[in-house]
Amino acid sequence: MATTDDPAPVRQFSGGSGASLVAAGILISRVLGFARDAVIAHVLGTSVAGGALRAALRIPNLLQNLFGEGALSASFIPVYARLRMEGRDAEAVRVAGAVFTLLALLSSALVLVGVIWSAELVTLLTPGFAPATRALTTTLVRIMFPGVGLLVLSAWCLGVLNSHRRFFLSYVSPVMWNLAIIAAVLFGRRTSLEDAARLVAWGAMIGSALQFLVQLPAVLSLLRGLSLSPAIEDPAVRTVARNFAPALMSRGVLQVSSFVDLQFATMISASAVAALGLAQSITLLPVTLFGSAITAAALPAMSSEGGDGDARSAALRTRLAMNQHRIAFFIVPSSAAFLAVGDALAAALFRSGRFGAADATWLWAILAGGSLGLLASTLARLYSSAFFALQDTATPLRFALVRVTVGMALAYLLGVRAPGWLGIESRWGAAGLTLAAGVAGWTEFALLRGGLRRRIGALPPLLPHLMRLWGSALVAAAVTWAVRLPWLGARGVPVRMEAVVLLLVFAATYGLVTLALRVPDAVALVGHARRGRGAVVRGRRP
Repeated sequence: MATTDDPAPVRQFSGGSGASLVAAGILISRVLGFARDAVIAHVLGTSVAGGALRAALRIPNLLQNLFGEGALSASFIPVYARLRMEGRDAEAVRVAGAVFTLLALLSSALVLVGVIWSAELVTLLTPGFAPATRALTTTLVRIMFPGVGLLVLSAWCLGVLNSHRRFFLSYVSPVMWNLAIIAAVLFGRRTSLEDAARLVAWGAMIGSALQFLVQLPAVLSLLRGLSLSPAIEDPAVRTVARNFAPALMSRGVLQVSSFVDLQFATMISASAVAALGLAQSITLLPVTLFGSAITAAALPAMSSEGGDGDARSAALRTRLAMNQHRIAFFIVPSSAAFLAVGDALAAALFRSGRFGAADATWLWAILAGGSLGLLASTLARLYSSAFFALQDTATPLRFALVRVTVGMALAYLLGVRAPGWLGIESRWGAAGLTLAAGVAGWTEFALLRGGLRRRIGALPPLLPHLMRLWGSALVAAAVTWAVRLPWLGARGVPVRMEAVVLLLVFAATYGLVTLALRVPDAVALVGHARRGRGAVVRGRRP
């Protein structure tokens, strides 16, 4: 039976087709992403070349995140979706064309600056690297930077497709990026480590072009009569531009935080940069598969809500309450699984070639640190999207500044200084960096939730729901370890088989406990599965 803190329990999955399509696209992309990271880890491991490659991949990707999907979604989708909801389709197409033109000009300038000043940028962001490592990183960044502009334009495609509820293609398109890198790694696996890293950089650049081009035909079919003109005199275009600036600054503040984490990681070692990159690829799976999927589908829906102020606030509260519970249902067990069996998961994904058992244990510590803030960071994305739907990009910016300030201070203390104070190896400071990011994430979460309460009214309490979910996840962790204990120290147990068995035990136990507790999302998920199976059976009847 649902409690008062669990709104719309049985409808949560029935209305989630958009999130399901996003999740399906992300899942396919992330599976290829793990394959990409696995082959890179096999060839480069946590070597110096591997660290240089990870740093080089982060620099253009962070800039793409800054100018692309985050800021663009916050400013473009609410305006475009609103115009379509009001039946002003011709004006919506004109706005889309203007935004593309402005983005193309902006990204071209960004690429030019990045290629010319790659060395200065790498020097600024990797102060701990040795000169030879920094030179290799500079070469890799210079190769990949032209792809940044294409990824920004790919984010424009995502905005258009999401506004038309065409979620799958935009989120599966990174498959092309991953496939291009995998092909490059396999081609260069017998070369030197430095040459293999260069081939990966070329694969990333080619993959960026493929990711944009695979979406373009579908976008053009939706934008009949598209005209490439800045149209800065158009009020809607000006609204997008006005909202883009604070959204860009908000994303920029968070990217500055990521850059600072990269700087701190280089002060630990190049291997720490490589390990943090591998850990991020694991934690991104639940964040993107569940958090980003739900948030991406919710943003155009929240932006299209009509009615007066009170009616719209009530509708937003309903959507937020439903989506925050759905996110927590999946993210909480993900965090618990990282804490409980993160070493087995890391070994199953990456243990091969230059990535050994000690690296898997190190990665486990980094995952454990990051898992503590996983839920906060994911819910913060949802809450920020609610402000974006209200065309308020300034409030999330203020809270992001607080998050970054807290995160930077803690990253220095926990990541750089704490290992010396504790008398342990400096490499364990990488776990301190992820722990610091988690604490900063909870700070931003609290500020955003309080800001929404003042803006649209109080959301239903989240703590009782989280207590049930964490209780279920801890039971699942205990059962999983009871299964695992006989295997500890045993020889001949394949690491991938062990990880699969442990994750299946964990997932099954969590599902059964939440179902026994009548957690609404578990009940809805089972009902959704039964309806789907029934539809298949009926479809096969003569």
